[in-house]
Amino acid sequence: MLELSMHILDIAENSIRASAKLIQIGISEDTVNDTFTIEIIDDGRGMDSAMAGKVLDPFFTTRTVRNVGLGLPLFEHAAKTADGNLSVKTEMGKGTHVLAQFMRSHIDRQPLGSMSETIIALIAGNSDIDFLYTHRKDGKAFTLDTREMREELEDVPLNNYRVLGFIKTFIEEGLKEISVDQ
Repeated sequence: MLELSMHILDIAENSIRASAKLIQIGISEDTVNDTFTIEIIDDGRGMDSAMAGKVLDPFFTTRTVRNVGLGLPLFEHAAKTADGNLSVKTEMGKGTHVLAQFMRSHIDRQPLGSMSETIIALIAGNSDIDFLYTHRKDGKAFTLDTREMREELEDVPLNNYRVLGFIKTFIEEGLKEISVDQ
């Protein structure tokens, strides 16, 4: 994966497979302290301690269609390459929390990529799941909460093509306002 947004998409898809109903995606950029943090929290099934101990092993996966699970190991490698780290906390029946930290200015930190396209892909394919996306940069913040949108739209599904177009524009404009390049 060449962009951090693809790692986020992969982890969020893991959350969906774990029956999450709410997936929180948080990105925090601090140019003064030179930090870049990505946090993905879900309310899915979580994992027992035996499984949790294996999630960073590339030769471990719960999927039956392949023998490797490269998502988290690749994300961990991306963080370590940029003088950062990755941690996974999980509890059976309570969900999973993935935290990746990077040196923001590190020459080997992968670019973020398009968060608007990542969030749109998640919503389009999973309109029954709620997403809370928050992006902070140097004290400014942008938030998208599908629960609020659902209330406003009432019976109109979030994956309606016009709604998806609005959401994409809303994200792009919101990130531009807080000076996040896509």
